[in-house]
Amino acid sequence: MNSIARQSDTSSRICQYLAVLGLVFSCSTAFASEGSVDPSDNGVDIIEDSTEDTDSRSSEASAAAEQLIEPEPVREHMGPLADAVTDAEGQAEPLVLLGTEILPGTSQRLSWSATELFEGVPVSTPVLVANGVLPGPTLCLTAAVHGDELNGIEMVRRIFHDIEPKKLAGALIGVPIVNVQGFRRGSRYLPDRRDLNRYFPGNPNGSAAARIAHSLFTDVIAHCDALVDLHTGSFERANLPQLRADLRDPDVVTLAHGFGAMVVLHSRPGVGTLRYAATRAGIPAVTVEAGGPSQLELAEVKHGVKGVETLLTALGMTRRTRLWGDPEPVYYKSTWVRANNGGILLSDVSLGSSVRKGDVLGSITDPMSNARTELHSPYSGRIIGMARNQVVMPGFAAFHVGIQTDEVSATETEVEVAEKTDAGGYVDGMSE
Repeated sequence: MNSIARQSDTSSRICQYLAVLGLVFSCSTAFASEGSVDPSDNGVDIIEDSTEDTDSRSSEASAAAEQLIEPEPVREHMGPLADAVTDAEGQAEPLVLLGTEILPGTSQRLSWSATELFEGVPVSTPVLVANGVLPGPTLCLTAAVHGDELNGIEMVRRIFHDIEPKKLAGALIGVPIVNVQGFRRGSRYLPDRRDLNRYFPGNPNGSAAARIAHSLFTDVIAHCDALVDLHTGSFERANLPQLRADLRDPDVVTLAHGFGAMVVLHSRPGVGTLRYAATRAGIPAVTVEAGGPSQLELAEVKHGVKGVETLLTALGMTRRTRLWGDPEPVYYKSTWVRANNGGILLSDVSLGSSVRKGDVLGSITDPMSNARTELHSPYSGRIIGMARNQVVMPGFAAFHVGIQTDEVSATETEVEVAEKTDAGGYVDGMSE
């Protein structure tokens, strides 16, 4: 099968999947002007004690020189998020979004168009809205800011399938495919190789990425009182379902606690990320990381859906029986274990495994000489992210270890020094 035929077949299958999800308006123009060649997403990842995808950014356009607009505060009128429902007064009001009025007790599917293809055909993506019969906060769910991250798309679909506006306090907004151009190409990036999640809150006169970011932020995000941004791992790495949250913000703590039994990794959002721009605008935000890219992983999807539904109950937006297990730990520090040799990586642990300092995490075998080296955990803790078994090169980030608190305090100086070597100061996990 030639490359054009393969592209056509891939486009057809993606379009069919979109139709099944109810997230496509037209297949006839869905893939107009999409190139058949996708730049490789290969790259090494992660500086120790940080999770920024720094090494891979050598192959993407940098956002450092972009003049991003400082977001305006949009949530000064509200009190603490935890009391948003109980403090709400009067009757629920119509929600106006994208030029459409959504009445209390109803739901609608809207369309957000952020950019155009080369022929001037608008690129639109669905925005799902449920406006409750009772007053309360507006919670926004975003997914596929990186186009190859599929788990969040399915999470949004399932959550909205089960939402009943007549039993909802406040409103729920869902954007299941933010980066629709990357999604159609099966790529993390926009067509110009830019990572959209480095350009928020955007600039209406900037690059394509900055314009898309500005459109989403002003047309959708600015209308919300809280944000949950759904992601997966990147570059053939997977994450244990977890929250990335800046626990210095009380409203962010409310969101993190509301998810119930989900691991929390304290991290300050990097400049340019959607989470950073939202919190700067007074909209508390967390990132959910669950699973890896380019696959639909049902266990991770179910975990994320249950977490969001638990959050809706914790905020008082819905009334459900909460059947969540024991709370998961909060990690204030984490570190990546890197490969020192090239070869075939084979893991001896799995996501969620508890490890002690010195435990063997996996091995790397040279396929030519059969020489084998082992990777050991530098701390006691838990595996919260890891690379899938594959061929790796020296420096490749293989295992992400959430460090137990007593381990952090015992090695505080060492961790601080490692953090100072990260010029970006980005302490997120493997994808955001």
